[in-house]
Amino acid sequence: MSANLLELQGVHTHIGAYHILHGVDLAVPRGQLTMLLGRNGAGKTTTLRTIMGLWHASQGRVRFGHDPDRDITAMRTPDIAALGIAYVPETMGIFSDLTVKENMLLAARSAKNADGIDDTRLKWIFKLFPAVEKFWNHPAGKLSGGQKQMLAVSRAIVEPRELLIIDEPSKGLAPVMINNMIDAFAELKRSGVTILLVEQNINFAQRLGDTVAVMDNGRVVHSGSMAAFSADAQLQQSLLGLAL
Repeated sequence: MSANLLELQGVHTHIGAYHILHGVDLAVPRGQLTMLLGRNGAGKTTTLRTIMGLWHASQGRVRFGHDPDRDITAMRTPDIAALGIAYVPETMGIFSDLTVKENMLLAARSAKNADGIDDTRLKWIFKLFPAVEKFWNHPAGKLSGGQKQMLAVSRAIVEPRELLIIDEPSKGLAPVMINNMIDAFAELKRSGVTILLVEQNINFAQRLGDTVAVMDNGRVVHSGSMAAFSADAQLQQSLLGLAL
């Protein structure tokens, strides 16, 4: 069994006439939280969307799962999701006109109605994100930004997933909401979920990350442990233009 749950090898992605990814090599170790960092426009979101098959790699290989030969590069997005990968985009993708319950039910593919959602798992989600339970019958469009983000993550984990991919979960959130989100992701890590996270909040990255990959100009230019990266101010400055 490979130590990495997800691997990208020499991945190039074109969007129309634009060449966005230029040979991305990325490893996401099983059971860990990997931070994907980089300046705006470095290619982080494109990398996530390429993994999910929303944009297809023009060259290279994306591998996922226990079998080192399982190639998902050319698979359709629904088939990739069915392997046990959940994706929370930066836009969150909340259905505003539906209630919180209805949003959750849409993600719980094995349930025909709300009563069919696994009760033990639902109670666990309510403990992680109390606002989901509090606003269960409210329209999702009426939630605050932080509450919508909690709902988006809750939908992603309403059924067991092997890999959780999230794009900037703390964007626009108040500090208290960010702390709640950090606590929730720490609990998800303890439950054994492998997580790939794009994040601009440096405190968020330092407190949660096990490993880190830094992107620039469509490539991964550094990878290693988050602890070592956090301790090297010169490396941070050269790669991110700031020190943690």
